[in-house]
Amino acid sequence: MSAISDGQIWLWEIIGTAVLILLGAGVVAGNNLVKSGFHNSGGLFINFGWGLAVFAGASIAWQSGAHLNPAVTLGLAIADKTPWSQVPIYICAQMIGAFIGAMLCYAAYKKNFDADPHPEDTRGIFCTGPQVKNYFWNTVTEVIGTFVLVFWILRSPAISQNGGTLDLGNSGLGYAGVAFVVLVIGNSLGGPTGYAINPARDLAPRIAYALMPIKGKGSLEWNYAWVPVVGPIIGGALAGGLFLLTQNV
Repeated sequence: MSAISDGQIWLWEIIGTAVLILLGAGVVAGNNLVKSGFHNSGGLFINFGWGLAVFAGASIAWQSGAHLNPAVTLGLAIADKTPWSQVPIYICAQMIGAFIGAMLCYAAYKKNFDADPHPEDTRGIFCTGPQVKNYFWNTVTEVIGTFVLVFWILRSPAISQNGGTLDLGNSGLGYAGVAFVVLVIGNSLGGPTGYAINPARDLAPRIAYALMPIKGKGSLEWNYAWVPVVGPIIGGALAGGLFLLTQNV
């Protein structure tokens, strides 16, 4: 397999991550906004939506390896499946894509945001927050959830030995597998913190939310914003490290 170029990373990580956040935040908006046709559809509806958002974004971004997540990129780099020189490019592209996706979600639901009677509750559409705030244990939750995701990706036989690219006869099936893992993480481990499991998925949309002209919007919770960044980074690093230790076992 040929090496992934920097240009492919910039293009497809931006587009793929934008689609991921557009659809992921979109399903939360559909559930949370009072004037939406899917209002109060429930947590399972949201988790399925996020899982399928991963499938859509990753399927689009296959030419870049479809990382879409700095924790995945870090885990792949530690596991020697992604060049360290390309890690900053991946992360920057993912952040840009996540910002764009959040803004597109806002545009799609603009009139629903305007009509919503509880604008102070709209932050959760774009970024996560804990049900019981405890920075240490919230971080532990994010570490565990992200570890499961990244270690599954690394251990999947679909991962090419020539890089972090899914190398399948039917690549769509591989991305569907990742979507199912995201779904089960959401259902099993998402309750405490909202399962960011992706620093770009949380931080970039949080920044975008700060810039959205939503009247009466709630607190950005910057004091919590580091948790869904640090936790997933640790989880991804641990997954990459364990993969190295066990790859020949």
